[in-house]
Amino acid sequence: MSLLELRDVEAWHAEKQALRGVSLTIEDGERIAVVGANGAGKSTLLRALAGSLRVSGQILLEGEGATRLSAAAMARRGIAHIPQRGGPFATLSVLDNLRLGAWTQRGPLDNAYARVFELFPFLYERRRVVAGTLSAGDQRLLVLGCAVMAKPRLLLFDEPSAGVPPAVAREVFAALGELHERGTAIVVAEQRPALALATSARALVVGGGRIMFDGDARAVEADGTAYPALRIP
Repeated sequence: MSLLELRDVEAWHAEKQALRGVSLTIEDGERIAVVGANGAGKSTLLRALAGSLRVSGQILLEGEGATRLSAAAMARRGIAHIPQRGGPFATLSVLDNLRLGAWTQRGPLDNAYARVFELFPFLYERRRVVAGTLSAGDQRLLVLGCAVMAKPRLLLFDEPSAGVPPAVAREVFAALGELHERGTAIVVAEQRPALALATSARALVVGGGRIMFDGDARAVEADGTAYPALRIP
């Protein structure tokens, strides 16, 4: 049984159709790169998977109907979503942001904090610092840390490299690799796909709201020009 499945899903922004008959399955422990040009439908696809967008068609979570579940309900079931423009609460401390990230958890959070601080030791060193004073790159890493606090089974990350230097982007992808090794399924949407393809086993090439290719990431990495929906810088 798949962790998450879309069956003939369609979605609209205002009067513009953003997803067109999308069907796919995501299994436990997968690592998937969603790539395509700007406006191809990558972010919309992640929002549909996260439950933050009303769609037609079917969404199944472990075989059960989830089409009408809210984003909060999906989060309680282990589906974490980091949107492209998502940031921490700027006026709160790093520690308070992490605590809010664990809103789906009950009981002591010691193990969750330990997991985050193991991935990002600098967050422990700056745990009392106000999040808004961190660099853009460190804020992106803090947002990832907040998602880790929820102990997700599936992490949906939209544009991890957006607005951060290449070195920070590599650090983010290294952390995603560690999460994946510990059993978390990872789906990353990227307009600049080099890192995403290099670190994923499976690729979805999205264009015009459709999945144009679903298969081995190495095939896309080797010959992205074969897929008109994908423009690799």
